Amino acid sequence: MELLHTGDQDRFRDASSFQKGENLDKVFRIKGFVTAKDFEVDAAPVATPADVAAAFDEGARCLASKCWNASSTMFRLALDMATRPLLPPDGSAGGPNGKQRRDLGLRLPWLIEAGILPASLARLAHAVREDGNDGAHVGNLGENDAIDLKEFTVLLLERLFTEPAKLADAEKRRSQRRGRPEVSGAAAEA
Repeated sequence: MELLHTGDQDRFRDASSFQKGENLDKVFRIKGFVTAKDFEVDAAPVATPADVAAAFDEGARCLASKCWNASSTMFRLALDMATRPLLPPDGSAGGPNGKQRRDLGLRLPWLIEAGILPASLARLAHAVREDGNDGAHVGNLGENDAIDLKEFTVLLLERLFTEPAKLADAEKRRSQRRGRPEVSGAAAEA
């Protein structure tokens, strides 16, 4: 709710104002309604880039609202946005072809085969391809399909963003405790 006239705010500081038979429509404007999507939503994993997190969060809100196809499509978008930057520059020797660059379902197996993503994700990556495509193009996904896609997305985002951020934070704290300047990964390996 939004107060229509700022001068009215003092009038409603006391809870008894709401018991006097006031017509609140003259004082407040309803801006929206609170639903399950406002409470039962998991946020994107820590350190996920803002654009990827926005897609994930929209998927989570759709999941809480029981919109299985919409949630699956948004989780697939988050995966697409998170994995594109993992590709080597276009034209790199041994790099993916144009179709693998564009198509998440082909990109994930390429990233796994190239060792950029862990092989343990291969079986779930195949399911992502099928479910993501079905959600976007056929519209026949159910709750379990959407939950599976969310769980895979969480696993991948944690692997790509949360784990490296936690490791960097731990290294920074360790360096500070030992009174040494921060050492980046490349300099530490030298």
